[in-house]
Amino acid sequence: MATTDEGDGVAGPLLVDGFLEDRRYQRELADAALRTHTLVCLPTGLGKTTVSLLVTAERLAGDVVNKSLLLAPTKPLVQQHADFYREALEVHDDEIVVYTGDTRPDDRADLWSGARVVVATPEVVENDLVGSRIDLTDVVHCTFDECHRATGDYAYNYIAERYHEQARDPLATGMSASPGDDEEAILEVCHNLGLRQVEVMTEEDADVDDYTHETSVDWERIELPETVVEIRDAINEVIEDRLGKLRELGVTNTSKADVSEREIQQIQGKLRELMNNDQSEGYEGMSLLAEVRKLRTAVTYAETQSVESLRRYFERQKQAARSSGASKADQRMISEPKVREAIRRAEDYDDLHPKFRRTRMLIAQTLGIENGERVIVFTESRDTAETLTDFLNEHFTARKFVGQSDTDGSDGMTQKEQQETLDEFRAGEFEVLVSTSVAEEGLDVPEVNLVLFYEPVPTAIRAIQRKGRTGRQTEGAVSVLLAEDTRDEAYFWKARNDQKRMKEELRSLKSITGEIESELSQTGMDEFDEENGAVESDPSAGDDGEVPHETEGETATESEKPSPSGSGSARSDGESARDGDETATTAQSSDGDGQAGLDAFAGDDSASDDAATRDEPDGEIATASADGEESVEVVVDQRELDASIAKDLSREEDVETRLETLAVGDYVLSDRVVVERKTVADFLDTLTGGDERSMFEQVKDATRYYARPVVVVEGEDLYGERNVHPNAIRGALASLAVDFGASVLRTTDEDETTELLRVIATREQETEDRTVSVHGEKSSKTLAEQQEYVVASVAEVGPVTAESLLAEFGSVEAVMTADAEDLQTAEGVGEVTAERIREVVGSDYDG
Repeated sequence: MATTDEGDGVAGPLLVDGFLEDRRYQRELADAALRTHTLVCLPTGLGKTTVSLLVTAERLAGDVVNKSLLLAPTKPLVQQHADFYREALEVHDDEIVVYTGDTRPDDRADLWSGARVVVATPEVVENDLVGSRIDLTDVVHCTFDECHRATGDYAYNYIAERYHEQARDPLATGMSASPGDDEEAILEVCHNLGLRQVEVMTEEDADVDDYTHETSVDWERIELPETVVEIRDAINEVIEDRLGKLRELGVTNTSKADVSEREIQQIQGKLRELMNNDQSEGYEGMSLLAEVRKLRTAVTYAETQSVESLRRYFERQKQAARSSGASKADQRMISEPKVREAIRRAEDYDDLHPKFRRTRMLIAQTLGIENGERVIVFTESRDTAETLTDFLNEHFTARKFVGQSDTDGSDGMTQKEQQETLDEFRAGEFEVLVSTSVAEEGLDVPEVNLVLFYEPVPTAIRAIQRKGRTGRQTEGAVSVLLAEDTRDEAYFWKARNDQKRMKEELRSLKSITGEIESELSQTGMDEFDEENGAVESDPSAGDDGEVPHETEGETATESEKPSPSGSGSARSDGESARDGDETATTAQSSDGDGQAGLDAFAGDDSASDDAATRDEPDGEIATASADGEESVEVVVDQRELDASIAKDLSREEDVETRLETLAVGDYVLSDRVVVERKTVADFLDTLTGGDERSMFEQVKDATRYYARPVVVVEGEDLYGERNVHPNAIRGALASLAVDFGASVLRTTDEDETTELLRVIATREQETEDRTVSVHGEKSSKTLAEQQEYVVASVAEVGPVTAESLLAEFGSVEAVMTADAEDLQTAEGVGEVTAERIREVVGSDYDG
């Protein structure tokens, strides 16, 4: 890399001359990242993506077959990176492709084969690796943006493992402004991604200082109104009562409402031990603890958000308590007199949380007195985002910016709507962006004059991400609203201490970069390389590296559905649902102060953000067979990808996984064995009316095409997890075995299910010499079956009730035209079911 003759830009292989501003620190970081697998730490707004692009350009210049893969956690961020790469690289636009769940699986395979640069969400790449649709042999540079996410079982970890295993000449780069709260967390990220060194630039570095500006942080303390305190205290009394009962069970020594999250986790662990010993106190206590958690969330809404958000939350809880299969915790909480009184007082309260007025004042000061142009307000709760946007629009021009998933009482934003909103914000078409966590990471949000935290966030990483939206080009300001004597204070101290510790750790890491390799080796880097066949990247290396075996296989067409089949959702051909695409889950931590993050908010964007939906072809049942290699094949229904089973199987040397959208079963192990997997909770949902049609109809379908259908019931305590009579459970098991001829096998967890599937597949394909066959087109239903299907789908009454109704009335038409009183003459139809049927059939359509 070199500067242009004019000295104002960077020139190099595949770089558009003069497009990139020449910043010495970016070139130094890129040079370092070219030498080995590197974690690049650079403050927000200082061009981490440019560093990755410089490395990519050098690596791609070696050979036209070389590919680059850039992973980013959200679709808007993926699109932003792709646009930047198209502008900065001398690569044809068609060879820089976006690869997300919005792209059909068939198209993704074609895009991958013809691309030089792939910009993708990690979940989709993970799915396609599991399904053997793609391999990473030719990827010579893999970038993990916002790499601090590489913890737990996040998709980055699996992709990194497969990348170091498959690529002939791998080079990995992790990028983050905030890689972890301490050295241990940073080293964990490095280990998970196979990174060997850490390169740190801070705002104190001379080269960086020229491009940063001072950002002031003001903490605005807010006093709660008396009525809100009374509502909060009434809920806390119920929490103390439930904790008192838990204390009587001997699982805690406290009954204080401000019990820490750490203590709650300890209580849960003790209750789990009681349940494992089949002691009834464990189940009783777990129900009480579930109620405590819900009530604590209600307190958080009241204290830190708004009474309107609290009202919405309680309305969702009331609906849950009225639903079929409602838990005792839901029902007990809503029927508690003190909770009912708190709900009544919340409904009568016609004022706003004082944070609303303070937000308005701070924005007015920024936009009016100080002549600012733009403000971002961050909040944890989508309820608050929507209410606050409406409130601010009375005084300013404001828009909300939330995730893509729909929640109870709230519509998400499509990717197009998100992009249009950001474009309009950049263009100055409105002044205030009210956003949930979806805008925290990496999005090219324009320079703003004020970033306002509606509440403190409990982790340093998220606080740094939010503050990075200001102070890029001019001095910026951050204001944090803090409700006194509430959990806001705990989150404030936690985030403050974490940020201080993170800065110290980064300075420490920067000062001891020579020791980083030994630190990483001590955390298992050598073992990582040995296990995955990683080869140290060398910019001078050619294409001599050994090319791993590339699996050949059909690219399956996928249909999506709202939840994995393990959840018991009924399949519907052509139904749109999730393709395992990105979820903007932000990990929340808890430490000495015992306060976890605000991930408890029901329906908030911090929980689940992007569930892209679209129409897909019907479930595939095309024929396939083993190819004669020594490995066995397992065909996985793509809706099972929320479980770890498919990933674990794909890691096995003697197993090849392939994804299909199966109309029958979750796993196909041979031409005669299909497996339907149900967790204990899903199985019990079937018996409580939550999913009756799904399991029995799916098993019935399986018996039509496979001689040996298997039902795996996964989990412990089948007879104790719910208040379901043991004879009802035995009856369901007997029905599966006797009525449907299915084998019912029990496993304790996903690991045991994985091993069971591998053993069955090996036995079938190697010992019995059978092929894998996903059988031919599903036969048409008989007229009676179609009639039962239509009636069963009305208000989800299920197949048994549908047969009863048809037997009573003789036709679908007669069932649909019967009034509520007549419907109750059919066996198994009560007043509630009859009214629900009439509501569905007789109500006006409001699409």
